[in-house]
Amino acid sequence: QVQLVESGGGLVQAGGSLRLSCAASVNIFSFNNIGWYRQAPGNQRELVATITRGGSTNYAESVKGRFTISRDNAKNTVWLQMNSLKPEDTAVYYCNGAIAYSSTDSRGFWGQGTQVTVSS
Repeated sequence: QVQLVESGGGLVQAGGSLRLSCAASVNIFSFNNIGWYRQAPGNQRELVATITRGGSTNYAESVKGRFTISRDNAKNTVWLQMNSLKPEDTAVYYCNGAIAYSSTDSRGFWGQGTQVTVSS
């Protein structure tokens, strides 16, 4: 059973940093793509950052230069280092991973989310 468990959220002042972690219950290389999304109250869930099996990364424009996604293959964990945090970064952050079981069967998995609150 595939499970993703996030941790590391909390309350931080603007300009501060947090590091989120997403621990997978399976080998991290099982995922074609794994990364982070966020959802603020009243908003749709949006992509923050992803990393492919090959190591290519993708970031939302709003976080480029401030957030860094990385992974620890031995620990089956994906990290999101968030620096220079802004109040508009406040949201529930979700880990998401996609596994392609075949050419026609791709499934997405979500963690339970972790709250990040940035005070001004």
